[in-house]
Amino acid sequence: MKTLRCPLNGERNISEFLCFGEVKEMPEPAEVSDEAWAEHVWFANNTAGVVREWWCHLPSSYWFIAERNTLTDEVIKTYPAAEVFTERRALKARKEQG
Repeated sequence: MKTLRCPLNGERNISEFLCFGEVKEMPEPAEVSDEAWAEHVWFANNTAGVVREWWCHLPSSYWFIAERNTLTDEVIKTYPAAEVFTERRALKARKEQG
């Protein structure tokens, strides 16, 4: 059985988790084009090697970050997202285009 260590819930069966892609810098939604925003949302770097990824423990809805080697599928470590994102970011309202 393949398992993953959730920082909140401990070692759990991998079927309880879902990966949501690489952790990457988010552009300011109000200041980028629709095309640039779609690229941010839908395209990944697809890096070979160690990457940081968003994971969610589905039964508890707990989001965290995992460092995983994409070549070996080895999870190096998992930790709360608060270790990386230490402050809230206020988003600006998008200006209407006319």
